[in-house]
Amino acid sequence: MDPRKNRWAFALIWINLAVAVVVLIQIAGNQISSTRELLYIVGYSLVFANLTGVLGVLILGTVMERLQRRRLPPIPAAVLAILALTGVGCLLAQTLLMVIGLVVPRHFWADYFDTLKVAVPLSAVFGLGALLHASLQDRVHSAEEKLQEKEIAEERARKLATEARLRALESQIHPHFLFNTLNSISSLIASNPARAEQIVCRLAALLRASLDNSNQPLVPLRQELAIVESYIDIERARFGDQLRSAVKVPPELRDAQVPPMSVQSLVENSVKYGITPHSGGGEVTVVASAENGNLRIEVQDTGPGFELSAVPAGHGLDNLVGRLDAIFGTKARLNAFRRDGQSVVEMVLPRV
Repeated sequence: MDPRKNRWAFALIWINLAVAVVVLIQIAGNQISSTRELLYIVGYSLVFANLTGVLGVLILGTVMERLQRRRLPPIPAAVLAILALTGVGCLLAQTLLMVIGLVVPRHFWADYFDTLKVAVPLSAVFGLGALLHASLQDRVHSAEEKLQEKEIAEERARKLATEARLRALESQIHPHFLFNTLNSISSLIASNPARAEQIVCRLAALLRASLDNSNQPLVPLRQELAIVESYIDIERARFGDQLRSAVKVPPELRDAQVPPMSVQSLVENSVKYGITPHSGGGEVTVVASAENGNLRIEVQDTGPGFELSAVPAGHGLDNLVGRLDAIFGTKARLNAFRRDGQSVVEMVLPRV
């Protein structure tokens, strides 16, 4: 149901509840002697309550906003607005009753002030109650919207993380990669069986990480670095000393949380496009630092570099940008640039 309709309905309930209170007070005080008098009082009260109440529902919100713009405290502002609207509403109701002949003109102001004596305290109590309910309802609605947005973002992050794992898996089981890895293992079996066994373990660890079906949007950085180590070690079995690497991550940052397969994606991109095309090989360096509550991870290589805007849709880095946006929004970013003759891809995200 439309929240505005709910608010109208609830306000009218409060208004007519006030009428019931007025009538009960008069019954309790033995001020009603006949059914006709009871009906007269009920009708009289309904006109005042509903006219005043509907007037409040229509313009109280606007009046409150204007009073609060002048930096008045909310409760005194609400009381001031309610009292003003009660006076205006009762005046309109009194005028209407006089027009239809239920109020004698010469008793107009006397009856009006007598009505205010009852209407003002009731309006304050029920008006503040209605405002409190509306405020709580707005807070609940706002909380529901934020929760829904969070659930959508988390679902998107899980979907993108799954896609990233699948893309990483596709990359690792790509025929060329798998053939080259198996060929390296085969050549090492006779000459260095221990090294061959180590590469098999590295390949198993990499595939296991790619196949991990965890829906967690974040994992410890140390877990990512272990995957990076496995990937580089496998590639080093093929390229030998032509592929050099270094990891410069302080111990205190290794428990920081990062999206799964994020650092591995950056390193894989460097090896494929920054190192592999060059006959002389190159070096890949992973550097992490913390600054102003952010975690900064840089993957540097000796390749020619690239423009992040040139990355095609569906590429690993494009997918990573989408994941960072889904998890952290504008608080995270990916940058690509050159510095000191090296290509640098930088991932900045809140430190959690």
